[in-house]
Amino acid sequence: MSAVWRASRAAVARRRLQTFVIGLVVLCSTTTVLLGLGLLRAASAPFDRAFDQQRGAHAVAAFDPDRASRAQLARTAGRPGVEAAAGPFGRTVLELPHDWLWMSAGSLAVVGRAGPDGPVDRIRLLEGRWATAPGEIVVDWPVNGTPGPDRLGTRLRVRGAPPLTVVGFATSMSKSAGAWVTPEQMTRLRPTGTQMLYRFTGAATDAEVRAGLTRATAALPTASLTSTQSHLTLKRAFSAQADAYLPFLTLFGVLGLLVSVLIVGNVVSGAVVSGQRHIGVLKSLGFTPNQVVAVYLTMVSVPALVGCALGTLIGNAAARPVLKVAFSGIETGSAAVGIGWWPSAVCLVGMPALVVVTALVPARRAHRLSAARAITAGSAPRAGRGLRVQRRLGGTRLPRALTLGLGQPFARPARSLLTAAAVALGVATVTLTTGLTSTMIAYGEVGKGDGAARVRVPAVPSAPDRQTEQRLRSLPGADRVTVRALTTVSLAGYPQTVFANFHRGDTRDLAAGIVKGHWPTRAGEAAAGPAFLHQHGLSVGDRVTVRLNGGQAPVTIVGELMEGNAQALDSDWRTLTRLDPRARATEYTVRLAPGADARSYLEAVGAADPSLEPTVLDPHATATTTVVGLASVFTVLLTVVAALGVFNTVLLTVRERRRDLGMLKSIGMTPRQVVVMTVSSAAAPGAVGGLLGIPLGIVAHRLVVDHVGVISFPESMKQVWHPPQLAALLLAGGAIAVLGALVPARSAARLTVAEVLHHE
Repeated sequence: MSAVWRASRAAVARRRLQTFVIGLVVLCSTTTVLLGLGLLRAASAPFDRAFDQQRGAHAVAAFDPDRASRAQLARTAGRPGVEAAAGPFGRTVLELPHDWLWMSAGSLAVVGRAGPDGPVDRIRLLEGRWATAPGEIVVDWPVNGTPGPDRLGTRLRVRGAPPLTVVGFATSMSKSAGAWVTPEQMTRLRPTGTQMLYRFTGAATDAEVRAGLTRATAALPTASLTSTQSHLTLKRAFSAQADAYLPFLTLFGVLGLLVSVLIVGNVVSGAVVSGQRHIGVLKSLGFTPNQVVAVYLTMVSVPALVGCALGTLIGNAAARPVLKVAFSGIETGSAAVGIGWWPSAVCLVGMPALVVVTALVPARRAHRLSAARAITAGSAPRAGRGLRVQRRLGGTRLPRALTLGLGQPFARPARSLLTAAAVALGVATVTLTTGLTSTMIAYGEVGKGDGAARVRVPAVPSAPDRQTEQRLRSLPGADRVTVRALTTVSLAGYPQTVFANFHRGDTRDLAAGIVKGHWPTRAGEAAAGPAFLHQHGLSVGDRVTVRLNGGQAPVTIVGELMEGNAQALDSDWRTLTRLDPRARATEYTVRLAPGADARSYLEAVGAADPSLEPTVLDPHATATTTVVGLASVFTVLLTVVAALGVFNTVLLTVRERRRDLGMLKSIGMTPRQVVVMTVSSAAAPGAVGGLLGIPLGIVAHRLVVDHVGVISFPESMKQVWHPPQLAALLLAGGAIAVLGALVPARSAARLTVAEVLHHE
């Protein structure tokens, strides 16, 4: 084996360019694949890890205390299929008439628990301590909130009950409540429901959760179960934002894997084929066929291992900002979002294995060659391949250099097909990115109309609501004013409270985001995004009962928004008036007239009412920037990999045709004609790849935009293709091919007849 290693090391050192190409291709391919696998893993692992650490509840169930006693509920812990249970706990919904801490006035679901620990739903205390006496409350830490220890001691004013003092902040992966008090305090608050928390022996699907809950409550009185919440719903809510990126990142990962397989296979097999003369020399020196195979496997594996290791490091470094964006504002409990170990392990093991398997096929062919045949095959022209095509092209009026180049792919059909397939996937990636960019730009422009600036003005509790609205509307430069009241409400039949936005004024910009139905324009109407509708099992036309501050009103879902918070719905201001006539606005959005100066308007607002603090809204959509940025990264990676594949193919062709090039130069072919011939030999499969890649990219674009769970794109944002754009994309295949072929073409042009004869 020492002789094998010395021969392999010498081949690696001698073929520096080939070694560099193999390593670079594997590096880019590994980085691309790792990014796709990493986000797939990160989308679910943080929730699962934190959920298991905190013994989260597979089902949070609320019961009517008048129908099911606490003793009856306690006995459900021993029912078949129940792994563990906690409760019964008293539960009620408090109404807070004023803004508190970081939240708007509204409803707050509170549960009475003696401590944070237990067999199910171990609540993680983040600041302060647990409530131990009447008048104390522990509040759930919000996703984006930063309450900190300085907010401990805040007194919450509750309608119809004494104030409660905040003594701690905590988080529950089960989202079983918005706050917790002692059981004694819950008794004083007069609970309206009883809560049980269950973990089942099987809860991997919605059907299993429902079956477990049915078995647990089978002995209870009829209609005693009032609402349930599955941990799978929380998991979907957790990954809702990441799911917006997963479809196209997964697709880019698959494209990257396919391009990697094709290019690595082309590069490695070409390296072995082009080294057949070296194989003959090794065999003539006494190397056995198995030793020759080992030499070539080692020769290609060394740069592949280096490229795979570097690609894994780069992929892990690039994944951190990707995951930070994808999971921004998402509750991760006590677990950190990370790429994990198995995507890196898959790349570290899988990519070198791919290289070895790909190299094994041509290496086994070299195993069967005799020494004499291998030495002869290394430089002998391959008669009979593509000659018919060459003759037909020679009979045309095209320049001779061009016909020689266009006929060359037919001499190596398998290699040309691999090159065309790699270029097709590269063009498909460019097409997909172009379509996504157009779709996301159109999405980011929704509601912006002619691009006029928008100003947000938070409401001041001391200022009259209607008077502030009229003042903002009357200032120079104002065009439209939209008033919003943000509050938390409870929905009948659902244990969690949700956010509700109530609007009045000019809502045309908001109505532009409707993709199904219409914008709520009357009392009792609401609209919500696809994530909210999916998680609550609702659709346009369904009706829910909204409760706020002791009032309740039936609300019909009349419209589906293009996007929306998974825990928020939008309604008309008249619905809020029915629920709470005393409710006030929380903010005003002013759209300025075209050409109006935003800074002048801010100064006018400050002069009219110094207590108001207006700010100009950022015109750039974060989702648009993220998707376009990530798509561009993947496009650059895959384009570089495809161009490297073309580069390798042309380089091998130049090396194999050194004798032909010498003969052509000896009869008068100029360096410029050599470049034309060499580049055109790559442009032909590049053009074919472009023709195949465009429809592939269009189909991929439609698959992505149709399966983004948190955004429902209208048809107008999906139909983004136009003839000039398609024509430019058609040229992308040729551009990738020319980009990869240009360097070896110039190298071929510099060859002299003397160099070729010396090599022979």
